[in-house]
Amino acid sequence: MADHEQQVHRALAETVELVPYNKEWPLDFNDEQVLLRNLLPKDVIGRIEHFGSTAVPGLSAKPIIDMLIEVPSLQMVPTRIAPILTEYNYEYFWRAAWYDANLPAYCWFIKRNNEGERTHHLHFLEPDAEEWERLLFRDYLRENPEAAKEYESIKRAAIARFGDDRLAYAEAKSAFIEKIMALVA
Repeated sequence: MADHEQQVHRALAETVELVPYNKEWPLDFNDEQVLLRNLLPKDVIGRIEHFGSTAVPGLSAKPIIDMLIEVPSLQMVPTRIAPILTEYNYEYFWRAAWYDANLPAYCWFIKRNNEGERTHHLHFLEPDAEEWERLLFRDYLRENPEAAKEYESIKRAAIARFGDDRLAYAEAKSAFIEKIMALVA
């Protein structure tokens, strides 16, 4: 198995954990945003958004700050961003483009604390990537506390059933996410 495949396999094998909302999460996002803007080339980084459950006040979440980071082209991630972030011990992941296995179609990084626990997921996107629509889901949950509670219940049930299977956990939430996206998109 290639190094990248082993890295992906290890990351997918990590247990999923939900914790109560932590009012420090927005501060953790801001701190990481400042760090990234100081580390990375200014001409490469556009907007940076906090998304996912840690971006929804009151919602239990995996204690990992998810960030969407705009880049002009994903081609810049392996050449201009990954060399910098991997030097600071961020783990680099990519999914190949369907038309060329050597080009990234999706790029992200995992940052860990000194105990090896995930603290941040950095998702790099081009300006027109459809993944920016994730912000619509975040905003809907922020504005609709009952929907956020329902989502939390779905996540708790998914953890109970699939806590050791990150892909199954994500799939168990997908019907709810699709329902909300149909309302907001």
